[in-house]
Amino acid sequence: MIRVGVVGASGWAGNSHLPALTALEEFEVTAVATTSQVSADRAAAAHGVRLAFADAGELVAHPEVDMVVVSVKASAHAAVIRAALAAGKHVVSEWPLGIDADEAGELTEAATDAGVVHAVVLQGHHSPSARFVADLLAADRIGALESVALVAEGAPWGGNRIWPNLVFGLDPSEGTDILTIMAGHFLATVECVAGPLTEVSARLPRTHDRVLIAGTEQTVPNATPSHVLLHGLLAGGATASVAVHGGNGPARYGFRLELVGSDATLTATPTQPGTFIHWGDWDIRIGDEILPVPDTYCTVPASIRSGPPANVAALYQEVARAITDARQPHPSFETALRHHRLLAAIEQSAADGIVRRIS
Repeated sequence: MIRVGVVGASGWAGNSHLPALTALEEFEVTAVATTSQVSADRAAAAHGVRLAFADAGELVAHPEVDMVVVSVKASAHAAVIRAALAAGKHVVSEWPLGIDADEAGELTEAATDAGVVHAVVLQGHHSPSARFVADLLAADRIGALESVALVAEGAPWGGNRIWPNLVFGLDPSEGTDILTIMAGHFLATVECVAGPLTEVSARLPRTHDRVLIAGTEQTVPNATPSHVLLHGLLAGGATASVAVHGGNGPARYGFRLELVGSDATLTATPTQPGTFIHWGDWDIRIGDEILPVPDTYCTVPASIRSGPPANVAALYQEVARAITDARQPHPSFETALRHHRLLAAIEQSAADGIVRRIS
C-alpha cells in the first residue's frame, strides 16, 4: 500500500486526484494540505482522510506519507517538489512541472539525484481513446501517416474576460496560460497518438491587452497569448497543424483531430461536445466506419467516472507499477522536461519567426 499526501487538495485535485486515488487499492490517501486549516479539514472529511494540514511542509515530512501529489499553482510547484525530494518521497506533479523549461530541468535533475519515482500529470498519455488511436496507426489502419490537424478550443483562456480565480495566469511568470495549460495538454495527447514533433513554426497572437474580470467592471493587463498556432513536422515525417483558439467559454465543440493517411483518414471528436482532448472519450471514425474503443483499453475500476478522474487513475496505476518494478513511470519528469522544451521552441519561433528544432 502506497501512502499518499495531496498538496492542494481542493479544487482540481478534489475532482480528479482524490476520487482516483481513493478508488485504487494500491493507494491510501493519508494526508491532505491546502492553504488554510478550514479548507484542509473540509477536504479531508469529504474524502475520508485522517490527516489535514495548512502547511505543505508538515505533510511532506510526515512519516505516514510515502508519495506527495503536487496540485497547486505552477509557480508553487518547485518549492513543494524540492521539499518532497529532500524528504525522499516519490512525487507526482501536475502539469506544468515548472514555470518554464529551465525550472523543469532543475527539478528533473533533482528528482534523478534523489532516486525516487517521479511522474507528471499529462493524462492524455493514459486516455483510452488516445491509446486506441495510436494502436490503429501502428497497425496501419489508415496506411502511412501523412498529416495531422488539430483544431481545439482553449477557453477559458484567451478571451476578453477571465474568471476571478484565473486572473493570476495573465502574468507569464505564473506559467499558467493558453500555451502552457491548454496547448500543453493538447500537444502531449497528439504526440501520444502520432509521435513527437521534431520542428515547429509558430505564432502566439495576443488580441486582448486588457481583459475584464468576469462578474465585475474591472479590467486587468494581460501579457499572455490569446491563441496558439503552429505548423510542424513529426518524427515519422508527417506534417502537423495545430490551432488552439482562446475564448470566454463555455466550450462548444471541444476539438476535432484529423489523421490523414495514405489509404484513409481517421477523425476524432469528443463523445460529449465541449470536452477537452485529454479529458474525455472520443468518437473515432475511419471514413464512415465508427470504431468504439475496446473495453480492454479501460483499466481503471468501473466506479471511477470517465474523463479526468479515469485518466488520472490510469496514471496512478502506472505509478504503482513503476514503484513495484523500481523504474520510472510514463510520463516522468524527463517527459515533462522534453515537453517544456517543445513549448519553449514554440515561444521562440513565435518571437523571431524562425523554424525551431525540438531538442
